[in-house]
Amino acid sequence: MRTRHSRNFSLLALAAAMALTTVGAAAAPPAATAQAGASQAPATQQARGAVKKYTLETGIVNGKMVFIDDRGQANPVLRANVGDTVEIRLKSGEGAQHDIAIPELKVQSQKFDTASGPVTVRFTVTQAGKFAYYCTIAGHRQIGMEGVFEVAGTSIAEAAPKAAAKTTGVPGAELYTAPAARPADAAAVSVAMDPAAVPAPIGARAPQHLKYRMETVELTGKLDDGTSFTYWTFDRKVPGPMLRARIGDTIELTLANARDSKMIHSIDLHAVTGGHGGGEHTQVGPGQEKTITFKALNAGLYVYHCATPLVPQHISAGMYGMILVEPEGGLAKVDREYYVMQGDMYTTRPHGAKTHQEFDLDKLAAELPDYYVFNGAVGSLTKEHKLTANVGETVRIFFGVGGPNKISSFHVIGEIFDKVYSEGSISSPKRDVQTTLVAPGGATIVELKVDYPGSYLLVDHALSRAGKGLVGMLEVSGAADTSIYKADTAGKAGATH
Repeated sequence: MRTRHSRNFSLLALAAAMALTTVGAAAAPPAATAQAGASQAPATQQARGAVKKYTLETGIVNGKMVFIDDRGQANPVLRANVGDTVEIRLKSGEGAQHDIAIPELKVQSQKFDTASGPVTVRFTVTQAGKFAYYCTIAGHRQIGMEGVFEVAGTSIAEAAPKAAAKTTGVPGAELYTAPAARPADAAAVSVAMDPAAVPAPIGARAPQHLKYRMETVELTGKLDDGTSFTYWTFDRKVPGPMLRARIGDTIELTLANARDSKMIHSIDLHAVTGGHGGGEHTQVGPGQEKTITFKALNAGLYVYHCATPLVPQHISAGMYGMILVEPEGGLAKVDREYYVMQGDMYTTRPHGAKTHQEFDLDKLAAELPDYYVFNGAVGSLTKEHKLTANVGETVRIFFGVGGPNKISSFHVIGEIFDKVYSEGSISSPKRDVQTTLVAPGGATIVELKVDYPGSYLLVDHALSRAGKGLVGMLEVSGAADTSIYKADTAGKAGATH
């Protein structure tokens, strides 16, 4: 795993602002035998040393993911003397996967979660000073899992640390080299959401109480031909399922997290008023579930996404979708409806590498995607699925950008949008639009009557992105009307430029 931990992410402010206090601190672990603040021992005693024991349990406190000691202290200062043997027992309080490292001392625990149970890391201290301890899981240090280990006494000369690797100035970086390339996972499954998987129109009816249940699942999916990626998903697809309601409906939404997940997950629906869109009260550990109930107060097309720190990492890994809230009386009837979302993805190796791609936190922070995708994967709307229609039909596309970072200039090559509901607002459509901007976390509805047969390409008109995977296809069948379009394929003799 690449972990260039020297980067100070501005995303931490976003993570802390989520104020995920409802998860709370984990239950206090068993009493530890560590003696914090022990006095410095004479040099002769340092050689023999004492055994210092600490117990740390992971949890979320004041919106931050932290280590918690037996007194309930978040990210406590751990203390020892040179020559001491330190034993740290670690347990996942919320069920997610973690570890602990003190790179300057070359200390690294095994990864642990609910399935593994507690783990223990044991080492002898040979250096005096103050050292950072933290979790090396991508993003966890940046959202709070970091503390200080203080060592009193005199460093043992013969045990002086080796110089850091010449390629970096990060202490202990030799512990964290980029993972060796490994082949794409042959068992990778399709995560591409079928664009035709659109719930039936609501139409004219009175408000109702609706129930939805979704499961967050971490799985290895097909990113491209010969390339796999570990996706984090809602209901095993990217985007997650499209939800449909009408203004005035009361929606009861249960979010479950698969038992074999390594991460906490949640959901923030932009259609929700209160509770950080639901993110405040749906922080769900592996094997758990939580329920929120909300009223659909505003009509429109809204994005939902995971709201667990690091939020953009969870989104980029596939955790986004949309909910449509219809107005009273519903939307006008059309012949076909489709569901399409755009995302940007950040991987350790370049676009097209035939390997299992790992997530790259540094590229995420720099906003330098290797892949742009419609519906989760390269080729999802050209090879695996296509949008289809017949000449004379009206097509409605519910389009959104999960992001997390890049704006889309949504365009269909060879067609013009008859109506565009900008920013997902149903109240005031624009007409006769060529290209429409859609912000990260934003949505739009476009409608077009297809008057001529052929293959129409869905693109982001930042067209370099097509080379990184961002192409879809609308196949239109039927008779050609030469009054609309005619190609002179024979050419004319003597034509010049």
